[in-house]
Amino acid sequence: MSSSESLTPPGAAERAAMLRVDQAGEFGATRIYAGQLAVMGSRHPAARAIARMAAQEERHRARFDAMLGERRVRPTALAPLWHVAGFALGAATALIGAEAAMACTAAVETEIDRHYGAQIDRLGDSDPELTEAITEFRAEEVEHLDTALAAGAERAPAYPLLSAAIRLGCRVAIGLSERI
Repeated sequence: MSSSESLTPPGAAERAAMLRVDQAGEFGATRIYAGQLAVMGSRHPAARAIARMAAQEERHRARFDAMLGERRVRPTALAPLWHVAGFALGAATALIGAEAAMACTAAVETEIDRHYGAQIDRLGDSDPELTEAITEFRAEEVEHLDTALAAGAERAPAYPLLSAAIRLGCRVAIGLSERI
């Protein structure tokens, strides 16, 4: 992006793409946590933290859902894919173990922190409502990252490979959901 592009406030189409991808990401996060909890059950020691993070993601998704409706922005057409893929990723990492489930959270939240930061920078003061939501949710996503790291994410089997694969998947999902 050239410096002149960064000074131009994002237009309606770009803001719609931001909202679409953010709603899709929060939806995917709820599905990841649903998959993890389905495998781990409510009695697993990690379940309480996962359920708390899932509730926050659901609140984020609901706010973005409302903004989609208010602004007449269509959600991503890939929602059925994210429904299945998110649950599968959550279940698969939970099957490996709690540390792998937390590695999943750490990888996803690392990418979301980066993604939300870029959006905040791009929006500037052009859309205070969207900027406020993204800023608030970004802080909670960083808390999720910290929770995951404190719970042993980096001790997961093949952590560097697992983290890199999940982060790549997030970047691909972001790119697709902005457009489709």
